[in-house]
Amino acid sequence: MNYYLMLALTLLGYMTLWFFISVIKKRNDVADIAWGLGFVLLAWISYLISNDFGIRGLLTGALVSVWGLRLAWHIYTRNKRKTEDSRYLLWRKEWGKWFYLRSYTQVYLLQGVLLFIIVLPVLLINKNADQPLGFLDITGILVWLIGFFFESVGDAQLAKFIKNPLNKGKIMQVGLWKYTRHPNYFGEVTQWWGIWLIALNASSGWLGIIGPVTITVLILFVSGVPLLEKKYAGRADFEKYKKQTSIFIPLPPTIKS
Repeated sequence: MNYYLMLALTLLGYMTLWFFISVIKKRNDVADIAWGLGFVLLAWISYLISNDFGIRGLLTGALVSVWGLRLAWHIYTRNKRKTEDSRYLLWRKEWGKWFYLRSYTQVYLLQGVLLFIIVLPVLLINKNADQPLGFLDITGILVWLIGFFFESVGDAQLAKFIKNPLNKGKIMQVGLWKYTRHPNYFGEVTQWWGIWLIALNASSGWLGIIGPVTITVLILFVSGVPLLEKKYAGRADFEKYKKQTSIFIPLPPTIKS
């Protein structure tokens, strides 16, 4: 069977399974846990069926696993004692009798399509014969590490901030959040650009640029930054924070009188 078709069918089965889990659990936000784990699944399935078993594929699989497992665990622990995420609760009300069909197509299948596009650099790495590691691999790993630092540390700092009852209703403005309003999103995007740099060693690896471009566009203009910015828009403390702090790329804060 064609390499990409086999992976696409695997992903279809995976997302369908999570849809049924959401029906049983009666909460669609399990899709957020499925997101990171889906990348881990495709990374290792593509590695195994490639029959190459090279060091670059092994290294990339490890990077994707660290990212995906950490993200899934972070989301699970964040949501386990809460009700369903407000986004999904709203859709549950709006979709009415079409809820299950629209959940399957607009949440799980759509997420699967986006996942397949974003993970393309990994699939290209595993599909092509292995070559010795070189400058691009080292550069890609360093970029990935920078991204992982911002995402993992940013998430940890925010979680600690939220747990403190003295911070209830306040805007997070310390730690990495002093330099960018979205350090975790910056980190996630940066990691995928790092993986693409590694993919440049593979045949046609440059085509994998569609992966980091897609996640960058999604986070900056669709589902990440815009939703959070809209949530706090109009608040005096947030508007002040906006004027002082970079929206995405970490920069020294601007002090305005």
